[in-house]
Amino acid sequence: MEDFKNVKLVAKANVYEGGKVTSRTFYTPEGDRKTLGFMMAGTYSFGTGAPEVMEMLAGDMDVKLPGETEYHNYKAGDSYSIPGNSSFDIIVKEWVDYCCSYADPK
Repeated sequence: MEDFKNVKLVAKANVYEGGKVTSRTFYTPEGDRKTLGFMMAGTYSFGTGAPEVMEMLAGDMDVKLPGETEYHNYKAGDSYSIPGNSSFDIIVKEWVDYCCSYADPK
């Protein structure tokens, strides 16, 4: 993971699952939308609008992507892609630190 310089940061947090999942949105100088987030232990289902790429910064999670029947483990240094207009399931056993990149710069 790289350092991000000269970004536009949205101060308001994105809070999900009663505070167990949080993130902050920022925009790169090129206009790319990203979030840096943290998930506590739990089982989650998320929907997407735009395609997303999830980069694991620390921790690990088991993920069941759209159209798949089994979970796959992703850990620090791994990434995975989620198609737009879909949903996916996550199991976090301890905690996860992540960066999510979006295909549309909303």
